[in-house]
Amino acid sequence: MNNTIENALSDLKTLLGNGQFLEAMDKYLDDNVVLQEANNTPKVGKETAIIAEKELLATVTEFIGYDIKNISVSGDISYYEATMEFKTNDGQHHKFEQVNRTQWKDGKIINERYYHA
Repeated sequence: MNNTIENALSDLKTLLGNGQFLEAMDKYLDDNVVLQEANNTPKVGKETAIIAEKELLATVTEFIGYDIKNISVSGDISYYEATMEFKTNDGQHHKFEQVNRTQWKDGKIINERYYHA
């Protein structure tokens, strides 16, 4: 396995598990990152991604958890399964199970796609 990617994923598991999404994004997203959730239009650029995340986080009233498991790394690509759970100010309880496919370059995420149900 690629130790740089493996170490970054270990750190991400801790950051995301503690609900530190903005910190994780600031630390690991490349300035020109492309993020895509399911079949939605990709978000291009670190600044755009962070703005969208801040908008989502502004609606969260209770962070329940984010768990990463079954990590795999091949070359500059990593995969993992994640479960994310939170409540929002509209009274909704959200639980997402997803697989993340991430492409890395120089310790930064340059492309990531989330596949979820």
